[in-house]
Amino acid sequence: MTIAPALVDSASMERMRWRCRRGLLELDIVLGCFIEHYANLSAQQKMEFENLLDMPDTKLWDMISGKQPAEHAEQSVLLAMINAA
Repeated sequence: MTIAPALVDSASMERMRWRCRRGLLELDIVLGCFIEHYANLSAQQKMEFENLLDMPDTKLWDMISGKQPAEHAEQSVLLAMINAA
């Protein structure tokens, strides 16, 4: 039995929406706005976004808000995209 690609994409989006739900309200708001752009990311950017979601809330918020610098250039680009959303 094969699963239709649209169902896989939908399931993936729902999983990412769930992962964007955080303990900090600020992160919920920012990531909730950005998740609508997730489907347009490259495979590398999607992987980097998942790496960001693996971070503790306070570290992630500090990076998004500019209190802490990005760890590398790809992360910096993604953080700028999140802030622009």
